[in-house]
Amino acid sequence: MVILLETKNLAIEYQSINLNSSTGEKTSIVAVNNVSLKIEEGEIYALAGESGCGKSTLAKAITKLVPIKQGEILFEGKSIIAQTTLEERLYRQKVQMVFQNPHSSLNPKMKIKDILSEPLDINTKLTRDEKDTKIKEILSDVGLQESCLNLYPHEFSGGQKQRIAIARALILEPKLLIADEPVSALDASIQAQIINLLKDLKIKHNLTILFISHDMNVIRFLADRVGIMNMGSLIEENYTSTLFKYPKEEYTKMLLNSVPKLENCKDL
Repeated sequence: MVILLETKNLAIEYQSINLNSSTGEKTSIVAVNNVSLKIEEGEIYALAGESGCGKSTLAKAITKLVPIKQGEILFEGKSIIAQTTLEERLYRQKVQMVFQNPHSSLNPKMKIKDILSEPLDINTKLTRDEKDTKIKEILSDVGLQESCLNLYPHEFSGGQKQRIAIARALILEPKLLIADEPVSALDASIQAQIINLLKDLKIKHNLTILFISHDMNVIRFLADRVGIMNMGSLIEENYTSTLFKYPKEEYTKMLLNSVPKLENCKDL
């Protein structure tokens, strides 16, 4: 067992203005509270919980989009908290994120070829031909045709946009892919396609995936292990099949009882 990512006693707070204060006093809101977890190399680890439980904030901390108050984040056994500029640049290549809404995560003024080329332009010294080859390969991996390269994001459906966002995240060959509610903004018929695509890409690209969702049916189909978050804390963690059969916490039982049971998980 090789641990790719580990958080130790992680705490994250947001500051908000107290509307009841005449002096504009700020109050602290605890978004993540003392969370410790380990994600093994090559697995799909799901974080589940209701909206506002802290799972997306935790993902943003891992990608260094929000600061942490206390605790530690280790990637490949090394802390990411006080990295040098070069270390941080290499880390951002190894850890990529796919966001919930593909409509807002793609620059509407850029053609698809430029969206996919930009990470390569910034982070590699590949020739133009090498970049073109890599872009065409990743497009094929996510099920898109080369003809889309000269189009703009608004010319695609929601599912196609999410495929483009996934392609952009994978273009630098990351080790860890964080997928933050990647199908919740899509039609039900498209969700299964994207979930199956992630399973295929995980194998083909030897990915480790942190999958964030409130949909327990999707998690049951996709994840190897599951962590349950509630009010900023990680309250339960287990292998997926075990957690679904033998949940320990009442909150976990509530989550499992609140979703319809699907007979055919293959089609979600």
